[in-house]
Amino acid sequence: MRIDSGGVEINVEVTGDGRPLVLLHGFPDSGRLWCNQVPALVEAGFEVIVPDLRGFGSSGKPTGVEAYGLWLPGGDVLAILDHLGIERAHVVGHDFGAALAWYLGILAPERVDHLVALSVGHPLAFRAVGMEQLEKSWYMFLFQFEGVAERWLSDDSWANFRAWSNHPDVDTVIADLQREGSLTAALNWYRANVAPDTLLGPPMELPPVVAPTMGVWSTGDFALTEAQMSGSSAHVTGPWRYERIEGPGHWMPLEAPDVVNRLLLDFLPG
Repeated sequence: MRIDSGGVEINVEVTGDGRPLVLLHGFPDSGRLWCNQVPALVEAGFEVIVPDLRGFGSSGKPTGVEAYGLWLPGGDVLAILDHLGIERAHVVGHDFGAALAWYLGILAPERVDHLVALSVGHPLAFRAVGMEQLEKSWYMFLFQFEGVAERWLSDDSWANFRAWSNHPDVDTVIADLQREGSLTAALNWYRANVAPDTLLGPPMELPPVVAPTMGVWSTGDFALTEAQMSGSSAHVTGPWRYERIEGPGHWMPLEAPDVVNRLLLDFLPG
């Protein structure tokens, strides 16, 4: 289905019946990231809600960096829940989808039942790691430069993107990013939310997450330190669980689907 959220059309797939569960992808994916999780979660009795977040997949791609501040895709998720008549849902996110899940847990706690963050920890824990995480985040600074970043990623048949991301479904992802305006829309998530003054300026004051929360990090992640995930416990007053997966890289829903499915089914009440 397609849901209007303040003039932006959001593509959403809803499958199954039962307790509602929202799956949020990140850069450079679409809802397709969760292809290995949806069947297992539906079989376990969940109503699984998978949007293409704004700027990705088949959803609308508004122009301008200002359209991608987390409060706006956060509003898209709440608009989806409102459209479906859902008061509270489990929220699971990966990459920027995990950042969005944290945002919802912080600022809309009444709508989040259980929260799962894959790869990306709480924003204050991310900042607290300091130089070690900043070194891994070098690409976030490159992505600030419109035109330069687009060329760096796409030149020579996307050679830099292929080498940097090591994405297991790289050809399909590139096909999505090659749609008119798609690459810039996807990069605008970085330009709106992790500009240098955000990463290097004084930290925000944020209320703690009260939902039961699980953070999952994989040892092969090229972009994120373990400390930014394990340190997220300091910002959660609800029950906290940390899981470390040995081996997989950043794209754990695709690289280690059975492990991710087992953790989700063990943690999320159905």
